[in-house]
Amino acid sequence: MDRPPGLSVRLKLTLSYAGFLLLAGVLLIAAVGFFLLRQGEPAFNSAGAVQATPATMFLKAFAPTAVAAMTFLLVFGLLGGWILAGRMLAPLNRITDATRLATTGSLSHRIRLPGPNDEFRELADTFDTMLARLEAHVAEQRRFAANASHELRTPLAISKSLLDVARTDPDHDTAELIDRLHTVNTRAIDLTEALLLVSRAEQRSFTRERVDLSLLAEEATETLLPLAEKHGVSLETHGDITPTTGSPALLLQLTTNLVHNAIVHNLPDGGTVRVTTCVRPGTAVLTVENTGERLAEELVPTLTEPFQRGTERIHTDHAGVGLGLAIVKTITQAHDGTLTLTPGTSGGLRIDVELPAA
Repeated sequence: MDRPPGLSVRLKLTLSYAGFLLLAGVLLIAAVGFFLLRQGEPAFNSAGAVQATPATMFLKAFAPTAVAAMTFLLVFGLLGGWILAGRMLAPLNRITDATRLATTGSLSHRIRLPGPNDEFRELADTFDTMLARLEAHVAEQRRFAANASHELRTPLAISKSLLDVARTDPDHDTAELIDRLHTVNTRAIDLTEALLLVSRAEQRSFTRERVDLSLLAEEATETLLPLAEKHGVSLETHGDITPTTGSPALLLQLTTNLVHNAIVHNLPDGGTVRVTTCVRPGTAVLTVENTGERLAEELVPTLTEPFQRGTERIHTDHAGVGLGLAIVKTITQAHDGTLTLTPGTSGGLRIDVELPAA
């Protein structure tokens, strides 16, 4: 928005400093003059008549000195105020320069303001923290967009290839072609819905309600029981009433993704998935543990990144779209919670979701 130009903050501080100093000088001189007038006595000539009053004597003797002192205070106040205001506003100028750089898209710059921990230092450190988070968020969004484009391009390219084959080979098995197109199209739809779910969770465009995590755990395990039986995995669910606040649909999606992930990425046969809920001071906790192969420590933090799949994920018939744990992470953050992944000592993975208790 265009605004008319005004006085700079430095000039305002200079005038304020000089004005205050001038006012203090005027009050001091007035106090001294008042004291001299009260203590002074009239001067008499040889005939006994009053030659001069104390006021006249004050004006002649003290007024020129007072005017000179006030002039000196005015000049000193302007010069000193200008220098002091410049020194005081120097950190603010550095913050302004960094802000201008950020508006151009450069988020790697940091202020790193030296000096003691005062208001300017606190503002600069807060701004540096904000820049760091923005830079990380922008980098994550760019990486996410690139990965999403790649993932969406794959089923579209497969569909195009299948259609090209059908067009060039009219005698090709139509039923097989339709089945393959259906599978590819279903995967593309699943991926699109997952992307929309991530976007919805990030925007926090949902109404918060009272939710019991133990009921969501039971519903998710009942829904996925046929899948667990198919994979030879046993499901164990237990826990007390665990109230929190949030979106029932999103929290159910979170729980379902965790249980599904624990079932699919388990031992080939005889695996176990344990789903527990509990209440800790101030938090409601959902824990999903499973058996499986041992995971490297450096691999675990990457599992919540979008489209990050381990080798075993690609070669199964339930590879998913690579957004299962990424959706869990996004939903957890949207509910002001924390997500912790811990590899089991004998294999498998333990995932804890801590949400604010209702």
